[in-house]
Amino acid sequence: MYMRYFSRLFSAMAGPRPVVLSGPSGAGKSTLLKKLMKEYDSVFGFSVSHTTRNPRPGEENGKDYHYVTREVMQASIDNGEFIENAEFSGNMYGTSKAAVQDVQAKNLICILDIDMQGVKNIKKTDLSPIYISIQPPSMAVLEKRLRDRKTESEESLQKRLHAAKVEMEFSKEPGVFDAIIVNDSLEDAYGQLKHALLEEINKVKKNNMSL
Repeated sequence: MYMRYFSRLFSAMAGPRPVVLSGPSGAGKSTLLKKLMKEYDSVFGFSVSHTTRNPRPGEENGKDYHYVTREVMQASIDNGEFIENAEFSGNMYGTSKAAVQDVQAKNLICILDIDMQGVKNIKKTDLSPIYISIQPPSMAVLEKRLRDRKTESEESLQKRLHAAKVEMEFSKEPGVFDAIIVNDSLEDAYGQLKHALLEEINKVKKNNMSL
């Protein structure tokens, strides 16, 4: 019933084709997203996810995440207000229907930054996004990036590394992603990301010019 409901929902939702950006923590998704939003601020809109974790230094509520209590988020999930949700390291994460609709209503390409569980859930709907995986050049590089952040406990870091291994194996399955980008050089990775999205970018630009 839940997935059938969202199939109907997304069949009826107007607007440009969304983009699902996935990949392990530390792969560089946030940096690539910021570059994309800066260059194409009138083309892309970011879907702000909900989470029950506490904000990190410098993060803003409503911009980086919607920070909510577990009780509030669970009630919203039970009420059918979320497209996808998952739990990681004791915290809940999810994408709300309203977050995607807000972006599409502005004729912008909605970007969803979600994990492997979220990708699996969205593939059961009629959302039909472009699926892109951002990956580190190696597990050793990923571990160094995570350690350099100094935001994780050793236990949390090990959980993230294990999740990254599982997620990178998942990305190898045929037909899961439309593009897999290895973020070794930021400029090269950004060029590949733009190339993968160029057709949709041009469509939105053309539509906005005709309005």
